[in-house]
Amino acid sequence: MSDFEAQLRAVSLRVTRPRLAVLAALRDHPHVDTETVIDLVRAEQPTVSHQTIYDVLRALTDTGLIRRIQPAGANARYEARVGDNHHHVVCRSCGAIADVDCAVGHTPCLTASDDHGFVIDQAEVVYWGTCPGCAAARPRNDSPLPEGSK
Repeated sequence: MSDFEAQLRAVSLRVTRPRLAVLAALRDHPHVDTETVIDLVRAEQPTVSHQTIYDVLRALTDTGLIRRIQPAGANARYEARVGDNHHHVVCRSCGAIADVDCAVGHTPCLTASDDHGFVIDQAEVVYWGTCPGCAAARPRNDSPLPEGSK
């Protein structure tokens, strides 16, 4: 029995080819959107329907086998890394996403200034910036600033 089969059975889901294919696609291609998942699965199973993939993504998300993330202004993305409190960094230029492990030790920025009575057990952080590829592609302007500019 494969790890994916064991994971599906552990959450009382039937083992199906589309579910196995989605889990494999997300293992190999983290942070992809639904259309990319469909393309990846259809490369192996050309007859699988869009609706089947949507249903599989919903079932796997609902059972906690995959995680759905949606950075502001972006399409929902999916990843197979679950069970830890990791965060993400998103490129403002190309939309690339990478995992960032949760900070350890004293992290005052992750302590709510007012918890409003909630028992907080997790913080979600999205870092925004420019990925190395996009930063390297930008033209550098090393000329001094005009007089009077800051």
